[in-house]
Amino acid sequence: MENPEIGSNGYGKYDISSILCSPNRDFLILNNGDKVNVDSLNGNIVGLYFSASWCGPCQRFTPNLIEVYNELKQLGKNLEIVFISGDVDNESFDSYFSKMPWHAIPFSDSETREQLDKWFSVKGIPHLVILDENGKLLTDKGVEIIQEHGVEGYPFVPQHIEKLKELEEEAKRNQSLKYLLVSRSRDYLIAPDGKKVPVAELEGKTVGLYFVLLTYNACLAFNPKLVEVYKTLKEEGENFEIVMIPLDEDEPSFKKEFEKLPWLSLPLKDKCIEKLVRYFELNSLPTVVVIGPDGKTLHSNVAEAIEEHGKKVYPFTSEKFAELEEIENAKREAQTLESILVSNDCDFVIGKDGSKIPVSNLVGKNILLYFSAHWCPPCRAFLPKLIQAYQQINTNDNSLEVIFISSDRNQESFNEFFSTMPWLALPFGDKRKQSLSRLFKVRGIPMVVAIDPKGKTVTTGARELIMYYGAEAFPFTAERIEEIKTKNEKMAEKWPKKVKNELHEHELDLTKRNFYNCDGCGEEGRIWSYYCKDCDFDLHPKCALNDDDDKGKKGEDEEKKGGEGWICDGDKCFRE
Repeated sequence: MENPEIGSNGYGKYDISSILCSPNRDFLILNNGDKVNVDSLNGNIVGLYFSASWCGPCQRFTPNLIEVYNELKQLGKNLEIVFISGDVDNESFDSYFSKMPWHAIPFSDSETREQLDKWFSVKGIPHLVILDENGKLLTDKGVEIIQEHGVEGYPFVPQHIEKLKELEEEAKRNQSLKYLLVSRSRDYLIAPDGKKVPVAELEGKTVGLYFVLLTYNACLAFNPKLVEVYKTLKEEGENFEIVMIPLDEDEPSFKKEFEKLPWLSLPLKDKCIEKLVRYFELNSLPTVVVIGPDGKTLHSNVAEAIEEHGKKVYPFTSEKFAELEEIENAKREAQTLESILVSNDCDFVIGKDGSKIPVSNLVGKNILLYFSAHWCPPCRAFLPKLIQAYQQINTNDNSLEVIFISSDRNQESFNEFFSTMPWLALPFGDKRKQSLSRLFKVRGIPMVVAIDPKGKTVTTGARELIMYYGAEAFPFTAERIEEIKTKNEKMAEKWPKKVKNELHEHELDLTKRNFYNCDGCGEEGRIWSYYCKDCDFDLHPKCALNDDDDKGKKGEDEEKKGGEGWICDGDKCFRE
């Protein structure tokens, strides 16, 4: 069946009965099993809700849509919604639909559901298409409108949505605590004991909006530090408050954790939470957004600064951050290997046999601090590359040392993982791990920090450099990486920009590719590929150019030299 768009221009207008019915059905169903004639939708704005019970985002959005729908019905607004299921069986459909207060196309009518998917180009769910009283398409961005504007999005006409956006931009320019924290149905916050505290009582204060998932380990680890800073500032009489923006779903676990905390919170699952997540473009946890006494945003996230500096970061102004940056710069200038690796009586690392090697013995060497753990799959995948680079760099002399800093969960796992490594380590459970993690802002593993012979930090991104350039990246300085990039550019100057190869039907373009698997030899490639974008097909330059001069050659000398006109580095060969 063709797309049934009708109207003067043949675009964007639908006959509701035609698209929702089939030759054998002229009704929709309710969750109690009642049948409702499609004509009952006449005169209503109609939302076509594409969703499924197996879809996590749908499960999170549906309660929001139900709330908006019910509120609009109570206000007497003419909105109806039709559920178009993407469930895989009738039982799942029935269970999911039982929570919805609107109509649905019967699950048995898969043909109509599939046609609607095609007609409205549904590429992902949840998806909400909204048609006006005459079947004219108002928007296919209904999900976004409901999330951003709720009931205020009604009647969903483009002019109204544009007006809401203009008002929102104006509100941002004139941002206030009330705009951020008050909703149509709530003008208060809640305390741990359940007491309601008017938002108005926070006016004129510096307020930290603490976005938190109370069951998330990173937030649980951060809470004690934030509590310490909060209590200290309150004891010193500072005009400071924290308002928690909880992202949790489970009420009992939220209450259990909230009771331990000394600050205020938005109610769990409050409408403002989603608005604030979008408004501040939340992308990490924990996040503490600071709102100044005038209601304007002072800083988008001070969580890391609080972790590092504690109460010293208050009052979170640009001047205070500039002052702290000067202090940090001075620390970096004065940094030595011993200043970061020696703490009181902990002045050693350990070797494979458990022997203690004084940190002083490592002064003057290039050092890699390898943050890793046996339980971490990316760490296990990266380890062979790091070992290979370590051995190649140290072929002629012991100019590089690696120190394993473990995040393993027990001594046994540490011992097992460390036994596969040819270098040194901090002892398992060593307290220096925490200070090093804070110093180098370790947010994920594996992470490799390069320290130069003078004890200064070269880069915290040595892992990526080793992945990309291997041993060639040593000593990991910006100058060295620039040299490699220049060499790689020159390497490709003599190569043709396009080639035809018998292994692929299309022409291949010389393309920069971070990492790929060669579809010719099956080996990993990097930097340059002869690539077909349409087919996602890669060939090493050597495979693409059919240079077989050094095939079958064995021995170390041949591996180092490669074929004539080629340089081999690790498991890759590149034309000079």
